[in-house]
Amino acid sequence: MQRGLFLRGLRHGVPIALGYLSVAFAFGITATRAGLNPLQALLISMTNVTSAGQLAGVELMAAGAGLTEMALTQLTINLRYALMSISLSQRLDGSMGTLQRMIFAFCNTDEIFAVASAQPERLNKAYCYGLMLGPWAGWSLGTVLGAAAGSLLPAFFRISLGIAIYGMFLAIILPPSRKSRAVRVVVLLSAALAVAFRYVPGLNQVPAGYVIICCAVAAACVGAWRFPVAEEPEGEEAPQA
Repeated sequence: MQRGLFLRGLRHGVPIALGYLSVAFAFGITATRAGLNPLQALLISMTNVTSAGQLAGVELMAAGAGLTEMALTQLTINLRYALMSISLSQRLDGSMGTLQRMIFAFCNTDEIFAVASAQPERLNKAYCYGLMLGPWAGWSLGTVLGAAAGSLLPAFFRISLGIAIYGMFLAIILPPSRKSRAVRVVVLLSAALAVAFRYVPGLNQVPAGYVIICCAVAAACVGAWRFPVAEEPEGEEAPQA
């Protein structure tokens, strides 16, 4: 039974792994452009598994940011993973002890969370391990391939491929922005703040890591203030924003 659950999780993780392969390839190129070698880029991906966090971290490393700035930036970007792990913890069965929960939380990305949450039954250790193995391997393999290619490809080609990871972020925010006014306002506000920190005298002296923190926290606070989610009586659905 455990083997069957592991194989089912492995099968469910294959589409995620294929998607991660291409995005991690772009990250690997970005890492080599920042001065890292393929081994360093691979170790970052094997021990982090967070696209936005890794991209921001590499840029901060290249800019010579301090440890405090890097730590606060990663906390802001990756805080959602803690919330997703808390949510999934209510779906785990008795096979998931403390160590197993910590291992699964390490690779609880947005896509893995979505697939795991969609399962009708409680989540077993074997299924969780199978689900996370493919994406983790795909993310790591894509990174080392991209980093190796970044050392060999012409400069114009590396720059073109490096833009792909930003295209992924656009693909994430544009569809919900079209459907939800709340998301659209938060996205536009964070973009406007980022532009202000880039070009306004005085603000453009703020380190990049703190810019990310300020934009994310300010936009999130405005979104929570202007578009609160009303609590509905049990059995009723909340209206769409």
